[in-house]
Amino acid sequence: MLFYSTRTNSLKASLEEAVFRSLPADNGLYMPETIPTVSQEFLDTIEDRTFNEIAVEVAYTLLGDDISRTDIEQIVAKAFSFEAPAVPVTPDSYVLELFHGPSMAFKDFGARFMAALMSYFLLRSQKEIKILVATSGDTGGAVAQGFHKVPGISVTILYPSGKVSDIQEKQLTTLGHNVSAIEVDGTFDDCQRLVKEAFLDEELNQKYNLASANSINISRLIPQSFYYFSTYAQLKRLGKPVVFSVPSGNFGNLSAGLLAYRMGLPVGHFVASTNKNNVVPNYLNSGEYLPVPSVETISNAMDVGNPSNFVRMIHFFGDQWEEARQHISGFYFTDEQTRETMREVYDNTGYVLCPHTAVAYRGLQEYRSLSSEDFTGVFLATAHPAKFIDLVEETLGQPVPVPDRLAELLSLEKQAIRMSSSFEDFKTYLLSEK
Repeated sequence: MLFYSTRTNSLKASLEEAVFRSLPADNGLYMPETIPTVSQEFLDTIEDRTFNEIAVEVAYTLLGDDISRTDIEQIVAKAFSFEAPAVPVTPDSYVLELFHGPSMAFKDFGARFMAALMSYFLLRSQKEIKILVATSGDTGGAVAQGFHKVPGISVTILYPSGKVSDIQEKQLTTLGHNVSAIEVDGTFDDCQRLVKEAFLDEELNQKYNLASANSINISRLIPQSFYYFSTYAQLKRLGKPVVFSVPSGNFGNLSAGLLAYRMGLPVGHFVASTNKNNVVPNYLNSGEYLPVPSVETISNAMDVGNPSNFVRMIHFFGDQWEEARQHISGFYFTDEQTRETMREVYDNTGYVLCPHTAVAYRGLQEYRSLSSEDFTGVFLATAHPAKFIDLVEETLGQPVPVPDRLAELLSLEKQAIRMSSSFEDFKTYLLSEK
């Protein structure tokens, strides 16, 4: 399998090169040159397969030219020891719980698969790499957990000061060993810009083998497609089209769903649900992509004003706005609407939503109100509500149980380096490291 740059189609890379380079030299994003489809036999029997069996089949269909099925089975087994259950909330709406991994966020799927894949390549090449990653919340914790103590890999995580929850911050600042954290005086967009500039800096690339664990890395995107197939397997018995509502910030999660769709997964429709950082819903409605500075909201992991994966999203449709909006609808909601939804769902069903999941639920209901089709709705729960405990408890007026693995973090001491959003400061820091 070869991967091309979204900016220069003729710029190609192997799987290994795409995984470790993260970004092509022209600052585009890697996309698979061809997207193979899964077999009809697989779809006909998918409901009888486990999550890991589904993951192996999808990964082998996409990556089988580069990695043997046996090695893919080992990579999948190393990455996933947890499930992604679709849980009924209302008679026609299911929540896809993606928070059963170590960091209790959906990013575990991508980060752990990426760590296992990189380990597979590093064992063969005996290289060492430095991973740079920007986070608006859950990516940092998942990457920290996924790469903690992995031989041959050091990790530097950048996060915006004061814009992640206490538990999120503790998850990415308390592990130590090969994982370090930088608290940036700025926004997530600033953190992302610093990472991108580092990858394009000749001096840094001479000193380090740099890689990224953000959703800009294709090896983060691929495993996120697995749980779309798994959801279909769980709900196939209902016999209705499945509509996915995806809480969206950097749009890696939705892009993974589109990859699954292009590989042959039957999907009725996608809903891009955002907070007031609504550049993609505006694009879907108008055809104009106008990135803006991000604004702060209570669903902080989606506070992205210029989502990196937008270019991937539209590449799945040949850059055709008309075709994209046939498959994706976009809606955005205010903080008050998000809180209102959290209260409504809790009062009516007893189910506790984190603010990001509430945005996805509301987007699904908005789409349902405009659609004449009968479908099974799935909204993605991207994080356990206890990761936003202060906000959730304040909104619901009820205590939220905290899982032991999160409660233990609160007593640990944060270890982070405070830094400006200047690239020169970031570069100086990296060059000073051993």
